[in-house]
Amino acid sequence: MSPAQFLASLKKGPPAGCYLFLGPEHYQRDRCRRALVDAVLSPEEVEHGLTRHDLAETTLAAVVDDAASFSLFAPKRIVWVSSTEAILPKGRVTEAAAAERAASSGIEAYLKNPVPGVTVVFDAARLDLDGDDKTKAEKLAKLFTGALVIEFRRYTVEEALAFTRDQVREQQLKLSPDAIELLVEALGADVACIANELEKLRLYGARERAMGAEELAAMIPNARAANVFSLVNALARRDRLRSIDLLDTLVAGGEYLPLVLAFLGTQFRLALAAVEAGVTSPPQIQAHFSKSGTPMWPSRAQQVAQTIAAFPREKLRRAIRLVFEADRALRDARPDDKIVMEAFVWNLTA
Repeated sequence: MSPAQFLASLKKGPPAGCYLFLGPEHYQRDRCRRALVDAVLSPEEVEHGLTRHDLAETTLAAVVDDAASFSLFAPKRIVWVSSTEAILPKGRVTEAAAAERAASSGIEAYLKNPVPGVTVVFDAARLDLDGDDKTKAEKLAKLFTGALVIEFRRYTVEEALAFTRDQVREQQLKLSPDAIELLVEALGADVACIANELEKLRLYGARERAMGAEELAAMIPNARAANVFSLVNALARRDRLRSIDLLDTLVAGGEYLPLVLAFLGTQFRLALAAVEAGVTSPPQIQAHFSKSGTPMWPSRAQQVAQTIAAFPREKLRRAIRLVFEADRALRDARPDDKIVMEAFVWNLTA
């Protein structure tokens, strides 16, 4: 079920007894969460009717016991369970091990006979629906047979651009096309961050006067477009101190470090693909990738060309290997993202 279908179902009738929110996209997840709370609980009922659990800190059996219990103070309840991916066995995920763990928790029995008036949402936001996480996501969904699965897929760049243009038009903001592209690029096509920045721009006065890319870049100095490319250049020079300082700036600006790493990985892969195709200038890069079906606007092509200039071929290959290792470390149970990224910087500048 898509987020749009979930929102439509809430308008037609009461919610189901159990949902599995699966996937990393935050904007639609937040919309669905707020819509569910509004549909089930009045403002006065939220304090006693909304319960939160984290499966990185508690057991699935304890969550099931809580969901199955009745409350004198809250006839209607929502039990929100985050870090649901933590119930998957560590290492290689086998169906038998996962099924055994689920059976011991009592979740199978609960899903067959959920408590009336209680809606349980198991939230697995750290698993992607494609790539390396696809198998884990499928196995997790099998554990919750009987729950409705809502898939929160990441927005593609094209979808994020379309979303941003629609929001700019609806909010009557005066942003130039290149400013819109910069905003999407700077925020890694993260629609939740884009919506937040658009609200800031509206308050800043983007309805009253036009804003171009240059002014927008000055307003978001800590955004990825401003500092990640500085980080790429510092890494290329093996300037470890500068790289760590830039990483600290990204953390202080509230950047989600797995997305920063994903952006770096994409940048290195695009640069290596361009080098192996024999294209190095921005016009050549834009033409090459556009022909192969990869969206590439002029500013993006310029950034890829700068990365090629900073990293020779073998250094790009090594950088991609280190990105893979750091990404795997970030997917461990409860990692310290900053320490993982600092180790990545240390290894790449060695």
